[in-house]
Amino acid sequence: MQSVISTLFKFAIVSVILGAVLNAFDISAASVLKDMGLTVDNVSKLVSGAFEWALPHFVLGAIVIIPVWVVIYLLRPPGMKK
Repeated sequence: MQSVISTLFKFAIVSVILGAVLNAFDISAASVLKDMGLTVDNVSKLVSGAFEWALPHFVLGAIVIIPVWVVIYLLRPPGMKK
């Protein structure tokens, strides 16, 4: 878990530094999106659509996985529990 948090932190730091460098060259997120033929509204609709699709699937999967995990956790031999 520590390595995941460390990786996310490094990703955030590098993203901020790269964003600052690109900003120094007058490159903005809006201009990059415009060059790709997208607008901020299109991207926000795509992201919200992705969440609207993924959230019910996530909840349905969690409804199955969480009880299975609890049963497996409770049935493990005592020496294996931390």
